[in-house]
Amino acid sequence: MNQTIETIKNRRSVRQYLPDQIKDQELEDILEAAIYAPTAHNDQPWKFTIIQNSDLIDEINEGAKEAMKEMDIEWISKLGAMEGFNIFHGAPTVVIISGRKDAISPMVDCSAAIENMLLAAESMDIGSCWIGFAKFYFLNPESYKKFDIPDDHEVYYGVALGYKVRENSEAPERNRNVFKYFR
Repeated sequence: MNQTIETIKNRRSVRQYLPDQIKDQELEDILEAAIYAPTAHNDQPWKFTIIQNSDLIDEINEGAKEAMKEMDIEWISKLGAMEGFNIFHGAPTVVIISGRKDAISPMVDCSAAIENMLLAAESMDIGSCWIGFAKFYFLNPESYKKFDIPDDHEVYYGVALGYKVRENSEAPERNRNVFKYFR
């Protein structure tokens, strides 16, 4: 099977990590993959804030959980209140992805960059997880200043990265009744 397709099929969201920090070269390769994602009109509207300081990762986790507790969506507020729940699942590296608000399609562009990161990580046997809850910490405008995220950007997601505790599980069966051909 083609190596790219095999990587796509093998990638899973990893929610348990070893405490060891990933190597600098591995991180650089993952970030390099991110900036090669396609963007509308070649805007490249993203900013990647890389956090490997466990105290700062904990601060984002706790701040996000506090905001989650106040959400009207019950399952999100319950997760925010859950003792021991960590939005980053204990990953030693977190990347916060933001995009310029004035770009043509910054959320889509940032999402494409994230998928490149996830696939690059899997190709190196590094675990990853796309973290939507990270944006809740950044509902507080002061958080942008603390992490030097420009005012003209919006934080969309985070990505957790680290070495896997165990091998990936089998992929769940895919719905194959989703294609409609017109030839």
